[in-house]
Amino acid sequence: MKSILFNAYADKGHARRLDLALDLARVFDGHLTLLNAVPYEAAGTIDPYGAAFAAMVPIWRDEAKKLREKTEADLANEGVPWEFVETAGPVSLSLLRFSALADLVVIGEREPRGGGKAPSFTAGEVALGTDCPVLVLPDECERIDFDKPAIVAWDGSPEASHALRSAVPLLAKMSNVYLVMVGEGKKEKKEFDLPPLRGADYLSRHGISCELVQLAPDDKGVAHAIQSAADTRGAGLIVMGAYGRMRLAERLFGGVTREMLTDVKIPLLLKH
Repeated sequence: MKSILFNAYADKGHARRLDLALDLARVFDGHLTLLNAVPYEAAGTIDPYGAAFAAMVPIWRDEAKKLREKTEADLANEGVPWEFVETAGPVSLSLLRFSALADLVVIGEREPRGGGKAPSFTAGEVALGTDCPVLVLPDECERIDFDKPAIVAWDGSPEASHALRSAVPLLAKMSNVYLVMVGEGKKEKKEFDLPPLRGADYLSRHGISCELVQLAPDDKGVAHAIQSAADTRGAGLIVMGAYGRMRLAERLFGGVTREMLTDVKIPLLLKH
């Protein structure tokens, strides 16, 4: 994870997220790109959103300027290579564009510029559209505790397999890894399902041992079962596939993905 893309947005969790991203850059001897997306160019000659939108543009540009100045001051002595990039357009599209050469995207749990509500549409959209993993951080999270275990949600699907593979650099540093399977009653087995041992075998080839955990079906759903397993084991990271699809104007998150993004309690690594 040498190239880390960070969504720079001046909400209450920004400073903590930035500290965590800097820690990851140090751990992996990587480079940090801070991306601040202003909705649209202030110099645009056409304003399809009316006077209210036009009035907000200079405010957004002023916020971006202040954020850049503060960031440059804060990072002056951090000893991590970094760059601050300003771009115009929706946050999700900007992150997707710059993620083409990123190994990891770091973003907060709440929707940027959308009143701070969860689940973050942006986090879900980026997770579905990018080729690299997306690390979604809770507001109060200050670091990834590598002395804690990691929970990997496993169902043998391509999404779960891609998530497992992309998480290897982080899993290798966690104290323990649990490969967690949640029973879903009499659900028919999919043709693409891989048995749990295949996931464990893959990790072992990277020198990572894991413990297989089979959970009974949970009346409150798969997301609740995964979160409960993480809470019981004191996990510091959850890894799971991002389920859903993105097609032109139609963007849908799978039910489990939406539920996990609604209540992010510990760092959540998503990969489609």
